Amino acid sequence: MKRLLEVLKSFFPQKEFLKNENLEISNVVMDSRKIEKNSLFFGINSGNNYCEKALEMGASIVIGDNIREDLNDPRIIRVENTVETMQKLANLYRKKLNLKVIGITGSNGKTTTKDLITGVLSEKYKTEKTQGNYNNHIGLPYTILSLDDDTEVAVLEMGMSSFGEIDLLCKIAQPDYGIITNIGDSHLEYLKTRENVFKAKGEMIPYIKKENLYVYGDDPFLKDVLGNKVGFSKENDFVIDDIIDHLEYTTFKVNNKEYKITLNGRHNCINGAMAVGLGKAFGLSEEEIKRGLLKGDITPMRFEKIQKGDILFINDAYNASPTSMSFSLETFGNLNIPKMKIAILGDMLELGERALEFHREIIEKAIGSNVDKIYLYGPLMSEAKKEFQNIKLRSFESKKDIISALKEEKGEKLVLLKGSRGMKLEEIIGQKEQV
Repeated sequence: MKRLLEVLKSFFPQKEFLKNENLEISNVVMDSRKIEKNSLFFGINSGNNYCEKALEMGASIVIGDNIREDLNDPRIIRVENTVETMQKLANLYRKKLNLKVIGITGSNGKTTTKDLITGVLSEKYKTEKTQGNYNNHIGLPYTILSLDDDTEVAVLEMGMSSFGEIDLLCKIAQPDYGIITNIGDSHLEYLKTRENVFKAKGEMIPYIKKENLYVYGDDPFLKDVLGNKVGFSKENDFVIDDIIDHLEYTTFKVNNKEYKITLNGRHNCINGAMAVGLGKAFGLSEEEIKRGLLKGDITPMRFEKIQKGDILFINDAYNASPTSMSFSLETFGNLNIPKMKIAILGDMLELGERALEFHREIIEKAIGSNVDKIYLYGPLMSEAKKEFQNIKLRSFESKKDIISALKEEKGEKLVLLKGSRGMKLEEIIGQKEQV
């Protein structure tokens, strides 16, 4: 990471040890458990307490804003604010690298779109992506600082919960291409309305040339945005149709050319079509795009299939909003598989004063969908259930009770797990064999 060292030398010209020709950076870390020889360690909040440990473990550079005063080592760089320093360094490093940056925001589908685009562009370019959920004011600069010198494309997820956050991330990353997947009902607890969600997500738009911007054109908030439109209506630039869902894969067409992804659902075809659009923008051939879509390393808990005994779990439990819950129920219901279908639905969090209303709407959709039984988990789902009298519905107070109920159901079962991150429904899979 020689170019990162060059950035550090110019940013901290008074630090003589940075001029040592033998100085190296092996990796960038914020977690002291991941420190190795020649790490660049950033002490953030309580991480400042681990600066001494970082030095002992061989870190070559330690940066922090609350390092013990009695800790003296030439490898220490004390700053006023570690996070702001990371952000400034990331911006400088991004400018020094000869690469293209793709920024992805939206209420749903950011991670899967990121994974599919990375799979496609990796067919031709050295492409890196946001790992895990490092998509905020700390995670994004960390991702940039972790890029190898020879990275050609960086696919960066940009999350937010309030105004100004996407603007800050764009200032840091300076994206060349932008994607807005949709405008949904996530973050309504803070932003109150979808109009405000659009304003917050739309902070990306001024940073992107219209020919490099891709949006879901069937979204009422995005249909008038100047850029490439992706969607199902014929007015879009990239028109999706002929979707055929199988358990292990889905085929679909974009502008009459067929593609295949190892995911299910109409919503994932939108994500796939975004990747097709970016593949074409970057000059990939049809064969390269098709291969890349199948090679995308999909982040876990996104309609992930896990077989446990007589149950095939569909683990879509990373997070949930009314929009993504509806997508998931529709996709699950449409799977043509001769097994009992059970949807386990957990609370959707951060929905503000309309939370109960949204939960009632989801329960109503679930009742009308092609599922045999609906297990509800969480105080919001349990409260919303009181409005319904339907044989499909059951509510549970614990995951252990859910597992016991699943064991009582005879025969092979297809089980959907969908809920907000705080509900941790994936624990049902791990606990199943322990009950």
